[in-house]
Amino acid sequence: MKLSQIALLSMAALTFNAQADLLDDIQEKGVITVGTTGDYKPFSYYDGSNYSGYDIDVAKHLGEQLGVKVEFVQTTWKGLVPNLQAGKYDIAMGGITRRISRQLAAEQSQGYMTFGKLFLVANGKEAQFDTLAEVNRPSVKVGVNIGGTNEKFAEQFLTEATLVKYENNLDVPKAVANGDVDVMVTETPEALYYQTINEKLQAVREENPFTKSQFGYLMPVGEQRLLNTVNFIMDEMKLKGVDIELMKNNSLM
Repeated sequence: MKLSQIALLSMAALTFNAQADLLDDIQEKGVITVGTTGDYKPFSYYDGSNYSGYDIDVAKHLGEQLGVKVEFVQTTWKGLVPNLQAGKYDIAMGGITRRISRQLAAEQSQGYMTFGKLFLVANGKEAQFDTLAEVNRPSVKVGVNIGGTNEKFAEQFLTEATLVKYENNLDVPKAVANGDVDVMVTETPEALYYQTINEKLQAVREENPFTKSQFGYLMPVGEQRLLNTVNFIMDEMKLKGVDIELMKNNSLM
């Protein structure tokens, strides 16, 4: 190898090592910024003043473990990954489904809480809308939030149904309760949550969802130390039962 090539490689290695490490930056600033949609109960909810939910509590626990403050940054499902890539926040949290497209665009934490896609309908109509075939008709209005996996599921499996898209996920269960749409595509925890708090709503196929997935957290590509640290804290939460306690506090158990 020529000396010039060795010099170039050495410079590249020095440049790589000198690059800012996000975990170091977080600790130096004393703040971790958390991007969240605030529209997905019981994981992330913003009431105009405060954030609440399971993943909000996890974010606060993460901040405590790192010894830093937590600042929440509101985002949308459509902008979730682009805003992470743009550096608007350090980590994205709040009922985010782990999937390959997100893995290719960001670092994903280990999974937590297995769930599946299912439907939320008006109480008493579960037998009417308990299969894909029954829902996949032009006469059936299906509500989905824009930019999330619910929208992708509907576009893949409910091509004949009439899709009604909402920017704010909180508006979809309201639309079902008001009769504006027949079905909401959602996930097990969210469907069971709304079934519990609103007697007008009913989860469909909660024991046998159409898919199986897990939630996770997103971090920028290449931030291995931050990813490893988040995974370590998640392991410690499981070991010490912190995750179970937070789930109970947020009506997830």
